[in-house]
Amino acid sequence: MSVESRLSSIRQSRGIAAADLARRVGVSRQTIYAIESGSYVPNTTVALRLARELEVSVEDLFSLGEADAPGETTLRATVLSSSEREASRPVRLVRLKDRWVASSVERVPYYLPDADGIITRSVKSSDAAVRLIGAAGSLGKRLSIAGCDPAIGLLARMAERGTGVEIVTVPASSRRALEWLKRGLVHIAGSHLEDPRTGEFNLPVVRRLMPREDLAVVTFARWEEGFVVARGNPLGIRQAGDLVQSRVRLINRETGSGSRALLDSLLKKAGISPRKVRGYDRMASGHLDAALAVASGAADCCVATPSAARAFGLRFVPLHAERFDFAIRREFLDLPAVRSILDALQSAALRRRLEALAGYDTSETGRLLA
Repeated sequence: MSVESRLSSIRQSRGIAAADLARRVGVSRQTIYAIESGSYVPNTTVALRLARELEVSVEDLFSLGEADAPGETTLRATVLSSSEREASRPVRLVRLKDRWVASSVERVPYYLPDADGIITRSVKSSDAAVRLIGAAGSLGKRLSIAGCDPAIGLLARMAERGTGVEIVTVPASSRRALEWLKRGLVHIAGSHLEDPRTGEFNLPVVRRLMPREDLAVVTFARWEEGFVVARGNPLGIRQAGDLVQSRVRLINRETGSGSRALLDSLLKKAGISPRKVRGYDRMASGHLDAALAVASGAADCCVATPSAARAFGLRFVPLHAERFDFAIRREFLDLPAVRSILDALQSAALRRRLEALAGYDTSETGRLLA
């Protein structure tokens, strides 16, 4: 049987900070978050102290859930993409405080991806009912990272190695990842958005979007973004002006992505209307997805990272140096999974992989910016 915790919602309804409640009860703030996430079940003494401080019964705080028998448990989860709530879609699950969050599994060629559950029906707005495939016991210990950098997968595997933590990576544009972080739907958001007024990456955007949030911002890597084209660059695509050739087929990125913002900036500086670019309205959902379109011959050009070009053996034409950072709520910094991420960012092994496999500049990797 699983234990369901309502500690987070009750604590917040009384306006009590986690650190304050931890002090009153005699435990660490991290213990409070672990209890709220369901990854730790308190002993009788701690449960009674929590109930006393919050002026509720232990039964109000905790209850026994249904047995985690495969195929029999259904829970309610917020689905990150409202367009992906149709029945039978497989999802992965992460617990954030007192809420389950579901993200669609990535579709990959040749092999079925793993999943935690199947959406059975939409409930309301962005929520859906999810039927679990296995037990829910360990899902609350996971960490979610949203972002568009293909190399996030390298970081996740490094953080998981020998630590017992599990990282769920969720593909998303920089803007969408930050919006999810603001709404409390992911633990970490990755971004490479440049402020047009200052030329600074990420910090101004994060501060405007979440002015009252206590966030840490740490650098992942610096890389160049540019045109990804076929090997040998047969159409000679080197600058924005080359995109107006009638034979050049572009594949764009979604609104809110750093790649699209860069393309729009380049077109504006060159005095080119997007309407003159063939394929401007065709969109890919990420760097690898865009590069795959070029590799398969469905497009001649996209704006992406050198790691995406390397993944498919394509030519990379550098255009603009950028910095990719992670934004993290400070309240999560002491979670074991977050510590594993931060430790991995400081490791020489990760830097070697980022340099060799992605072509990134790691001189600032792991640097705390805020």
